[in-house]
Amino acid sequence: MQQLFYFFQRYKNFLFFLFLEIIAVALIINNNSFHRSKFISSTNFITGGLYQTSSDFLEYLDLRKNNRELSEENTILKNKLSLLYSVIDTTKVYIDSTNYAQNFLYINSKITNNTYNNIDNFITLNRGYEHGVTTEMAVINSKGIIGITDNVGHKFTRVQSILNSNSKINASFKNNNHYGTLKWNGQNFNTVQLTDLPRQAIFKIGDTIVTGGKSTIFPENILIGTVIDIPKNLSASNTINIKLFNDMTNLRHVQIVTNLNKKEIKSVENKNE
Repeated sequence: MQQLFYFFQRYKNFLFFLFLEIIAVALIINNNSFHRSKFISSTNFITGGLYQTSSDFLEYLDLRKNNRELSEENTILKNKLSLLYSVIDTTKVYIDSTNYAQNFLYINSKITNNTYNNIDNFITLNRGYEHGVTTEMAVINSKGIIGITDNVGHKFTRVQSILNSNSKINASFKNNNHYGTLKWNGQNFNTVQLTDLPRQAIFKIGDTIVTGGKSTIFPENILIGTVIDIPKNLSASNTINIKLFNDMTNLRHVQIVTNLNKKEIKSVENKNE
């Protein structure tokens, strides 16, 4: 209390001057319409800026929650879309509501660990057996493919990233039916290689590469990336570089995809064996 008294005693002249200035400004604003309008306009501008900053800050705090909700909604929509496609495929011949089934099931998940600097990179997801995850399931997000599940626990799953020397994924050109094998040479985490291309394949820089649908793991036409160069001696190497749509260093929410017909397809294909 004594310190406060000393403060007022020391700055009493300045405080009295400031008090008179406030009164003077208030009188000017109240008795002059021009100054009053300018004051109100300035006040609105300042308070509006403060409200906007406060709103932006609160939205930033909610980003994690919003991203999680969007990912969950995206998974629900993918499941509905998969079911709708199966209905459309059936009704092309005849309508029979008892004769269709969903081909793919999507499970929402979040990445808890991700490596991309090694030759063989892996990703860890917070889903496991108890959530319906098994090995050899596709992992994707809205921008494209991520990898394939290879080791599943009760609550967590390890994914073989597409940035893995053992990764081999069937891929094709979006604008034609020519396809090859997607691999990674272990050099650039933004670029993978499409190999084993047929010599008669026609393509150009900028063409989109998607999953080919020739396996029981990935649905057809999932995005992968674009062609960024064509070697001069393509006929000899049959390999081109593909720039990924995904930034493999910045991943968060993904969907795990299971082919509900995988067992039957493998059983039919391996019957003679």
